[in-house]
Amino acid sequence: MAQPESLAELLNGRRAAVDASLPPVGFVAGYLISDGSIWAGTGAAVVFALALSAWRVRRGDKPRAVVIGLLGVCVAALIALYTGRAEDFFLIQLFSNTASALVWIVSILVRWPLLGLVVGGVLKQRTRWRRDPALVRAYQRGSWVWVLQYVIRVAVFLPLYQAGRAAELGIARVALSWPLVAACLAVSWWVIQRNLPEGHPGLRHPQDQETVKA
Repeated sequence: MAQPESLAELLNGRRAAVDASLPPVGFVAGYLISDGSIWAGTGAAVVFALALSAWRVRRGDKPRAVVIGLLGVCVAALIALYTGRAEDFFLIQLFSNTASALVWIVSILVRWPLLGLVVGGVLKQRTRWRRDPALVRAYQRGSWVWVLQYVIRVAVFLPLYQAGRAAELGIARVALSWPLVAACLAVSWWVIQRNLPEGHPGLRHPQDQETVKA
């Protein structure tokens, strides 16, 4: 299959995962240094997020994407401050990973795999890839790897959250960020390649079902 890019290159997965790791690092650092102060932890997380946002804007990133990331950190901080529970800073992550696993499963079952929608959007194909049965099948099977990624996070986060282990949650968030995303991208890319028939032109060139039959 003549396809130069990997999924990591197409989806810019490394940068997104690294960006998601920095505010939790700030939270854990502030929380531990201040001997368990939620204000210090959330304050440090917001400062990290603000600095990261400013840097991204200077590099020319879309302001909307930057604001959404910053807003997520601010909401997480407000939840923790409101409840007075440091572990609640990670509550959004717990819910989002649970919801993501369910949504990805549904997308696979209805034959609209989210991996195909994401890659198709990046490649500006809209839904042309759905006319290619082989590509749909490959995206479905590759999407199961992403489901596993979210399930792993929930399986680690939930016991730590229930035990009130805020610092360990922060460490787990970082550990299950870029390393897990990198593994997910690599394995799902391998699954896609393994499930495309020999001679298929690749992700950038979906084949219409009529063309395949001809």
